[in-house]
Amino acid sequence: MAAPNPLFDQQIQRACSAILQGGVIAYPTEAVWGLGCDPWNLQAVTRILELKNRPVEKGLILVAASVEQIRFLLAPLPEKLQLAALSYWPGPVTCLLPDVNKQIPEWVRGSHSSIAVRVSEHPVVKALCESAGMPLVSTSCNPAGEEPARDAEQVGHYFKDKLDQIVPGALGGNRKPSRIIDIVSGKQLR
Repeated sequence: MAAPNPLFDQQIQRACSAILQGGVIAYPTEAVWGLGCDPWNLQAVTRILELKNRPVEKGLILVAASVEQIRFLLAPLPEKLQLAALSYWPGPVTCLLPDVNKQIPEWVRGSHSSIAVRVSEHPVVKALCESAGMPLVSTSCNPAGEEPARDAEQVGHYFKDKLDQIVPGALGGNRKPSRIIDIVSGKQLR
């Protein structure tokens, strides 16, 4: 078990406080920096979409610290689909899960009937989701058409003072964004 890190814990707590108050944060993930917020907060999600100049129809990804945080999305699915998703997690794979009970707001789901979900092993992502007590929106930290940020300096270049918190940390070992798998068809979409 890692030794306690009070500074890391403070940074996570400040970021979660911002999230719970409707803020937007930037944080490192497995491959690129991400923008995140409370997926059930329409104003926060709208801010992310405006920052990125991203249409709501495209939808956003959710990240979680554990399978338990997204169990409500898995429970309505046939066991075969649940097991397919579980075979990829935790790790750098995003699964498209049918949102059969429409439990995720349309401003996150976009024009899709599925929701993109990743159960992450990245220490910052896990700590943020655990501290917030819920999955979070995660989308690459860049305006549409620009390369995703790979360091905090690039985050600042893109969004300057438009974020409520930038959580320090290192990217994971992946050089490419997470694979996206449609668990119904089994096809890899990215």
